Amino acid sequence: MAKPKKKSNAKSKPTHSKKTASKSGPSAAALLVGRDDELRKILGCIGARRSVLLEGPVGVGKTHLAIAATTKLGRPVFRIDGDSRYTEQKLTGWFDPPTVMKRGFVKEAFTDGPLVEAMRSGGILFINELNRLPEGVQNVLLPALDEKKIALPRLGEVRAKPEFMVIATQNPKEFVATSHLSEAILDRFELITIGYQSESEEFAIVHARVLEGFDLESGADLIARAAVRLARATRGHPRIRRGASIRAALAVAELTAVFLREGAEFRQAFHDAARMALPTRIELEREGAGDRSLAEDMESLLDELADDTLGNLDRPESEKKKD
Repeated sequence: MAKPKKKSNAKSKPTHSKKTASKSGPSAAALLVGRDDELRKILGCIGARRSVLLEGPVGVGKTHLAIAATTKLGRPVFRIDGDSRYTEQKLTGWFDPPTVMKRGFVKEAFTDGPLVEAMRSGGILFINELNRLPEGVQNVLLPALDEKKIALPRLGEVRAKPEFMVIATQNPKEFVATSHLSEAILDRFELITIGYQSESEEFAIVHARVLEGFDLESGADLIARAAVRLARATRGHPRIRRGASIRAALAVAELTAVFLREGAEFRQAFHDAARMALPTRIELEREGAGDRSLAEDMESLLDELADDTLGNLDRPESEKKKD
C-alpha cells in the first residue's frame, strides 16, 4: 500500500475563533458537518425560549453541536462543565472576603457566577454533562428554569431577562460517573437525542481534520476512510460493550498521519494508532474471557479489527455488514 506523499510549499490555513461571553469555545457553526435536523431542533427551542437537553454517547459531538447553535445566533454563552465537586456557590456567585471586610456585604463585593451572568445578560447557560453535577447544584437551577429568578443571600432576588435559557448535555444513564437527573429537572427541558452520524459525514469530518493538520499531498482519503471504518466496526461488535465515537476516529487518523510522516509503513502506522487511540474509548465484553488479561484481549481484538478494516476498505460498509 502506497504511502501518502508530503505536500511541498504548503500554506497553513488560518483558524478563527469567536469568543463568547464565556471566553471559551470554538466558532463551530461553519465547521459543523451534517446535523441539520438536530440543529433545526435546537434553534427551535432557542426561538421558543425553551431550555434543551442533548443526550447521546460520549464523543458524538454534543458540545460541538451546542456551540454551533449558539454561535450561529451570536448569543452570549456562559459555560460550566459537570463535576461532582462543583458547588452551588460556583454556579451562582460569591462574595469577595477582603471587600466584605472593608465594606460589608454590598453588591460590589459580589462576583456573579455563570448562572447569574447568563440571567442578567439574557444569555445562554451551557452546562456540559449536566448529570455529573451534584444534586444540590442541580436544584439551584430549578427556580431559574421555572420562574426565571433566583434568590441570592444578602442581595435578594435576581430576575432573568426573557431571552435567558439553558442548553445542557448528558451522557446516557448507563455510562460510568453519571447520575440520574431528577424528574423535576427533566421536566424543565426539551430532549434531543444525538446519535452517531452516517459514514459519509464522519468521513468528511475526519478528512477535513487530516487535511487541515497535516501537509499531505495524497493519502488523506485513505487515512480518513480507514479511521472511520475502524471506529464504526467497534459499534455493535459482539465482543465490545461500548463502541468508539468520531473522537476515536479523529485520534486514529491524526496518529496515523504523524507516524506516516515519520516514515512508517501504512499498516504499521494504522495498527499503532489503533492500539493507542481505542483502548481508552471502548469497553470490552469480558464474560468468558478465559485466562488472558484485558490488555491481551484488547490488543488481539484491535489487531484483528485493524486488519479486517484495511482488507475491506474497497467494499461499501453496507455490503460488509451482510457477510
